[in-house]
Amino acid sequence: MFPSTVERVPVNTAKHVNQQIQHEIDGNIERYRHATAVEIDARLSELEHEWDIERTLEANAAAASLIGLTLGATVDRRWYLFPAAVAGFLLQHALQGWCPPVPVFRRLGFRTANEIDQERFALLAFRDQQTKPRGRS
Repeated sequence: MFPSTVERVPVNTAKHVNQQIQHEIDGNIERYRHATAVEIDARLSELEHEWDIERTLEANAAAASLIGLTLGATVDRRWYLFPAAVAGFLLQHALQGWCPPVPVFRRLGFRTANEIDQERFALLAFRDQQTKPRGRS
């Protein structure tokens, strides 16, 4: 009925956008394949601070709702419809994995947590290979 939490955003993203994001992930993984542990740790730190699509949507919805509530209280009561629409879109996203901002954010390169983890796990494997003691020949 509804796509799984893991699949819902990619399923509702244009194929070429998913391919572009995967190409970026693959390029980043290849770029760090032979990097030093320090370089890998720096990239892992960047990944820890990267906002995934869910966090971006939540922040966007909260900001839009607060703006709509403020405008409704200070300018015109009709602005209260804006946070109501935002709440509806957020519910739609929770159920289906799609809402109007998703295609925009995906085209801007916002990734799912799984897509970020894909890169993170590859980098952790590279770093672990570097720190393992080498066997004697």
